[in-house]
Amino acid sequence: MFTGIVKERGTVEAVREEDGSVRLSVRAPATAGTTAVGDSVSVNGVCLTAVSAADGAIEFDVVPETLRRSSLGRLEPAAPVNVEPALRAGEPLGGHLVQGHVDAVGTVRRSDEEGLEVEVPPEVLRYCVEKGSITIDGVSLTIASLGEDGLGFALVPHTRAVTTLGTAAPGDEVNVEVDVIAKHVERLLAGYDPRKT
Repeated sequence: MFTGIVKERGTVEAVREEDGSVRLSVRAPATAGTTAVGDSVSVNGVCLTAVSAADGAIEFDVVPETLRRSSLGRLEPAAPVNVEPALRAGEPLGGHLVQGHVDAVGTVRRSDEEGLEVEVPPEVLRYCVEKGSITIDGVSLTIASLGEDGLGFALVPHTRAVTTLGTAAPGDEVNVEVDVIAKHVERLLAGYDPRKT
């Protein structure tokens, strides 16, 4: 479980294809220093399992399912990435509950001094409400505007400075995870019949 509060902006060191999967190496010294093999780490909003952590870098095996559902397969060496270690008991929940399970890949439509606009598919929009929470590339954001095929966000200077969203450009792909509570509510209400209460 994560919060969507990015702890470090890392850098992709290597991307190696191995039997349909990818071995991803990310330089993130602060996170690597507290990560053990088997720990969960969010990279651009995707929950990955550390297979090694040494000398300021963490390695992950990214399987085909993750490559299909996220933008991680298009990362190249030197690319910046948002990094967040898993939430530990007793730590503050500064963002919102984030699983690191990407629902869709969106596309940046606009990025300027006012903020960010991201085009998302209908299966994402159905869970979105104005002023609700969503995760974009691992960053917990508040939805400022809701359109027919996209979402708008206001970005504070801190978010621009410490995450990759500050350098996002039109056409960039971003990983999108909707609020898990909205998905659970929909599932629970799907079989609800008010006549039976």
